[in-house]
Amino acid sequence: MSTVRKSLKELSISEKRVAELSGRADEDIDDSDIPKIDQNFWKNATVVEPPSKQQLTVRLDSDVLDWLKSQGKGYHSRINAILRSYYEAHRGESR
Repeated sequence: MSTVRKSLKELSISEKRVAELSGRADEDIDDSDIPKIDQNFWKNATVVEPPSKQQLTVRLDSDVLDWLKSQGKGYHSRINAILRSYYEAHRGESR
């Protein structure tokens, strides 16, 4: 599984809603459904390093690259996510 980072501009939330949420005081936010993190959490926590990446040059069809770029910032990460998804789905298959 990989993490996808998105900016507020990429999320489907209106500027009005963002302003409304930003104006709330911390004590007005109900976080009762979020478990509290105590010292036991950190005793069992481990550092998970992302897999190393290698730089390469790849040639893509122009329309594919245009589409990837049109999806917003982070098209390199999107290409990696697409390839990883395909890899995960097919890695156990033999040729």
